[in-house]
Amino acid sequence: MTHLSHSIRSFNRFELKYLVTLRQAEGFRQDLRAYLTPDENGNGCGAYELASLYFDSPDYRCYWEKLDGIKLRRKLRIRRYETDAPLTGETPVFVEIKQRVDRVTQKRRALLPYREASRLCYEREIPPHAPEDGAVVEEIAALLWQYNLRPASLIHYRREAWMGGDYDIGLRVTFDTEMRYGVSVAGPAAFQLESFTAEHELFAPTWVIVEIKVNERIPYWLTEMVAFHNLTLVRLSKYCRSIELAQSNGALER
Repeated sequence: MTHLSHSIRSFNRFELKYLVTLRQAEGFRQDLRAYLTPDENGNGCGAYELASLYFDSPDYRCYWEKLDGIKLRRKLRIRRYETDAPLTGETPVFVEIKQRVDRVTQKRRALLPYREASRLCYEREIPPHAPEDGAVVEEIAALLWQYNLRPASLIHYRREAWMGGDYDIGLRVTFDTEMRYGVSVAGPAAFQLESFTAEHELFAPTWVIVEIKVNERIPYWLTEMVAFHNLTLVRLSKYCRSIELAQSNGALER
């Protein structure tokens, strides 16, 4: 199985999040089957695992911008779509800028070997890259220097993704489970994908994050289905929750 078909470099979309129980998620998933198909990048039911290493400034600028509701905000992460193969310097990963502009989520990302992604994000050097990735690589480098970004939190989870058909192009519904996190207490340089684990529960195993992602508007049938299953919209960030839990557990200073 390969995840390189995840390689769309940029897009704009609306994202709606719901925190639901396993029972709610299962009922919702069963009804979705009549309209959506499993993501071809996953196993037979569209599932795969991924790890995201988030970067932030020493004063946690990205964290506070989210909590303060800043309408224009950005955060940087290295994301790996996991396979059975071990992580090496040649493993392809995405270095992503996820930007929120009011209610619209924008994503810009470069596909790099992990060795070159580390060179960019840790050493702040421009690595060899594809011509189409030039603009985003330069933006990432500028962001790293401007805010002195360093790794802050590693988040790992299992995702099951369902895709819209010809009548719902761009529609994507995901179910995130087995969510775990880890933060660095040994210093930023030691905090890397290959040397750190997400060992703490981000949410109890009985909870699922459901996300609806659309290019323009949610189809009417899906709005009705959300209401039928009594799904409640939440403002939620996995990264922010990891920092809050680490603070409450004493792993990070407040």
